[in-house]
Amino acid sequence: MMAGGKKGPAAFGLACCMLCALSFGALPEARAEAPEKNSRKKEVTLRVCNWEEYIDLGDWDEEETIGLPSGNVIGERSMVEDFTDWYYETYGIRVKVEYSTFGTNEDLYNMLTLGDTYDLVCPSEYMIMKLMAEDRLLPLSEDFFDVSDENNYYIKGVSPYIQSVFEKNRMEGKRWSDYAAGYMWGITGIVYNPDAVTEEEASSWKILNNPAYKRQITIKDNVRDSYFAAVGAVKSELLTSKEFLEDTDYQKNLEREMNDTSPETIGQVQDYLQDVKDNCYSFETDSGKADMITGKVAVNYQWSGDAVYTMDQADEEEYTLAFAVPEEATNIYFDGWVLLKDGIGEDAAKQHAAEAFINFNSRADNVIRNMYYIGYTSVISGGEDGRIFEYADWCYGAGEEEEVSEYDLGYFFSKDGKEGKYVITAPTDQVYRQLFAQYPSRDAISRSSIMVCFDEEQTRAINQMWINVRCYNIHDVPGWIWTVLFGSACGLAVWGIRRRILKKFPAL
Repeated sequence: MMAGGKKGPAAFGLACCMLCALSFGALPEARAEAPEKNSRKKEVTLRVCNWEEYIDLGDWDEEETIGLPSGNVIGERSMVEDFTDWYYETYGIRVKVEYSTFGTNEDLYNMLTLGDTYDLVCPSEYMIMKLMAEDRLLPLSEDFFDVSDENNYYIKGVSPYIQSVFEKNRMEGKRWSDYAAGYMWGITGIVYNPDAVTEEEASSWKILNNPAYKRQITIKDNVRDSYFAAVGAVKSELLTSKEFLEDTDYQKNLEREMNDTSPETIGQVQDYLQDVKDNCYSFETDSGKADMITGKVAVNYQWSGDAVYTMDQADEEEYTLAFAVPEEATNIYFDGWVLLKDGIGEDAAKQHAAEAFINFNSRADNVIRNMYYIGYTSVISGGEDGRIFEYADWCYGAGEEEEVSEYDLGYFFSKDGKEGKYVITAPTDQVYRQLFAQYPSRDAISRSSIMVCFDEEQTRAINQMWINVRCYNIHDVPGWIWTVLFGSACGLAVWGIRRRILKKFPAL
C-alpha cells in the first residue's frame, strides 16, 4: 500500500484486481548461521522483490541532506548498493542482489504462482497471512532475534507497539512475528479540502456517497480497500454506538464487523458501492493525489503515506489539504519482509543474507533514508538509537512564532507506552495534517482494524460483488428496461405453462 513520496511519484496501490481475483508450521527452528568473515565461500545471490518506488534509490541533492543533532543523513547511492558493500565489510562475503518490483499484492501472488522465484519479498498483511496459510514461508531464524548481535537492527529497533501487533496476530496458530519482519505501516482515511468539506463530514465513510460532493470524490479501485470503507459506512450506526464502543471486547468485535462477509453485508456493500460509483469522480489507485492537488476533487480515500505526499505537494502549491480518520474505523496496514521456501530452501547462507538485508534496512539512518524517499512510516522506532524520533521532530517540530500543540508519540516509541518522553511540539494545524497521517494519534489507532485473509469462498463472493459494481450498475438501468424485462419474463412463464398443458392435454 505504498507509493512514491518526497522524491518520486507514487506507483502502486493496495489492489485486488477483479480480473485476477484469487482466493487467498511450527515455531521457528531454523538457524541462519553467520558466515565466517573472510571465508572463501562463493558469492551469494539474493533475489528480492519489493513494491515499486519503495526503497531509497539514492542520488540525493546535497541540499536534501537531513541535519539531525546526531549527525547528517543523506542517500548518495541506492540502498541496495550500500547493502552489498556493508555485507561484504561485515561478513566477508560478496552478495549479488537481484532486485525487482511488483505493483500490487495480487501481482506478486500471480508472479509466484506462474513460477517466478524470489528469496525475500515484501507483501502486505493479508497476503502475508495467505502465504503463511499456504505454507510457503520459512520462519525467521533464531539468530535474527538475538538482541546481543550488534547487527540485528530490526529486533533491537522495532517499535514495541508494532512488535506487539505482530506477536498477537496469528495465522493457523502461527505468529506473524515468527515469519514476518515489518517494513512500513499506516492507516487509511480521507484527504480533504477544508475550504470545501468540514472535518465532521470527512470523519465518516458515509461521505463517499454524500450527494453534496457529487463528482468531487475518488475511491480506491480495488476490492479490499473499497469493501472495508463500504462496510464502515453501512455499519456506521452500529460501529459508533455507545454500547459497541464500550464493550470490553471492542477490538475483537471491530475486527469481526470490518471483515464481515455474510451475504447480507455483501449485498449492502454492493448497493452502497453502486451509489458511490454514481456519486464519485473516479475509482483510482494513484491519480487521486494529483486530482486533490489540482483541486479537481475535494475528497480522496487514501493510505496515510500517500496522504502525507499529497499534503506536502499541495503545500508547495500553497494549497492546504487535511487528513481525517473516519469515526467508524480505520484499516491499520503493514508491509513486511518474508522468506520464501521456494527460493531459499535449506540454503543457510542465502537466509543469512536475506535477514541481513532486513537488518540493514532497519538501521536508523537507513530507516530515515527510506522514509524520506518514499514518504511512508517505518515500523522501526530505533530502540536506544534516538535518530528516528529526531527525524520526526526535524520534519514536524514548530518554529518560534507558530501556534503550537504538543503531540505525544509515546505509544510508538516507548517500551512502556507512557506519555511524556516522546513529545513533538508541532504547529497546531499538523495535528490534523501530515504529522497526524505519518504518526496517527492514540485515538485513531484505538479504532483501527486489520484486513484479514479471506478464504476461497469469501474471496469469490466479494470478487463477484466487485465485478457487479465495476462492470455494471443496477441502479443505472432505466425503468422502461425493467418493464420490458418483467413483461418478457411473464410472457415466457405463460408460454411455458401453456406448452406443458398442451403436451399433457393435446386435444386442447
